[in-house]
Amino acid sequence: MSTAAGVSTAGEALPAWRNPAAWAKAADIVAVLIALSLPWSTSLVGIFGALFVLVVAPTLDLKSFLQSLQRPIAALPIALFVLAVVGMLWSDAAWGARTYAVSPTAKLLVLPLLLYHFERSTRGMWVFVAFLISCTLLMVMSWLVFLQPGLSLKPPIDAERGIFVKNYIDQSQEFTLCAVALAYPIVTLLRAKKFVLAGVLVAIALSFFVNMAFVIVSRTALVTVPVMFAVFALLHLRWRSILAIVAAAMVLAGIAWQTSPQLRRTAETFSRDYRLYKEENRPTSIGLRLEYWRKSLGFFAAAPLIGHGTGSTRGLFEQVATKEAHTATSDVIGNPHNQTLNIAVQWGIVGVAILYAIWFWHLTLFRGEGLVDWIGLLVVVQNIFTSLFNSHIFDFHEGWMYVLGVGVAGGMVLKAKSDGAAAKPANPVSP
Repeated sequence: MSTAAGVSTAGEALPAWRNPAAWAKAADIVAVLIALSLPWSTSLVGIFGALFVLVVAPTLDLKSFLQSLQRPIAALPIALFVLAVVGMLWSDAAWGARTYAVSPTAKLLVLPLLLYHFERSTRGMWVFVAFLISCTLLMVMSWLVFLQPGLSLKPPIDAERGIFVKNYIDQSQEFTLCAVALAYPIVTLLRAKKFVLAGVLVAIALSFFVNMAFVIVSRTALVTVPVMFAVFALLHLRWRSILAIVAAAMVLAGIAWQTSPQLRRTAETFSRDYRLYKEENRPTSIGLRLEYWRKSLGFFAAAPLIGHGTGSTRGLFEQVATKEAHTATSDVIGNPHNQTLNIAVQWGIVGVAILYAIWFWHLTLFRGEGLVDWIGLLVVVQNIFTSLFNSHIFDFHEGWMYVLGVGVAGGMVLKAKSDGAAAKPANPVSP
């Protein structure tokens, strides 16, 4: 009997609770459950995230795992968490506020485990298929709620906008990611002349866009969708195809604009909100963001190197808030709605350098060709651009989308590179 066969037989003979293969399969299943629950529930994601850590632990080879943590793609997320913990030491905030501010970074500790596990697993695509299926079901539910608001679990104002659970920002993030991610397999299938399957994926992608056009869409999604499609076009299409798609997109956008009052209202709020903020100091969505950013830049300038410490943001806003009620300048918040400024206020240049290094190394991880590289790249690109208007690494839902997407896709890319290197024949020795 060969050594490999012997190891396999021995592994199969072990009880399930001692068999690393059984634990690895359980970890795959739990990752799928995270993907399935992410569009629907925060509680389940938290439970399954903790469970993933528990079930993947018995599969770890300590030496190789510690070596994997030396790679920047794994070490940098840990470094940001450590900085948040250490940053509590120079913060003036109450200890409750400090520990609460650390918690959004804790999910980053799962990312190295996902990278390690899916570098060895063959079931990574299960996770992405599960997420697509779950988002598709949510999209169907969104239409049902739009037609029958009483089905929603949310207040009437959200129910009327087709929100079944969570909020329209999270829903738009999911639908945008799925719709744009499908562009790669659609083009691949069309080139292979597999028109039926390509047509099914086109129908699903268009369903996401139609829902966002006629039911509800976030302004962040309106801004980032063109960027995401531009990245895809530049990487995967010829110029002739790009021009044809741009022309078709302009026609479809024009039709959507003319036929969707919801889309026009969403776009028109940009100029209206800015005008009300500048002229009347009204706390509009855009006005508040501009006010948060202006004040946050001042906080950063006062402590540029290591910031004001973990959890300090709300206290700083309280100090500079004006006394007029219901105005943009009187609003107090613990999140400036910009990932860079959120980190800069608390941990200064050091924190911003780590954040940008995370994005850089994760972008470089997905430089290859193929569907998995495209998914991983898209997750990072979406997070970077939506983080201009939100703190999407720290936000629960979008943060988990990033951790799960980069962790699973990154592990699969590393596995493909490792398998490819192992498959290359050794160079023959010259006589």
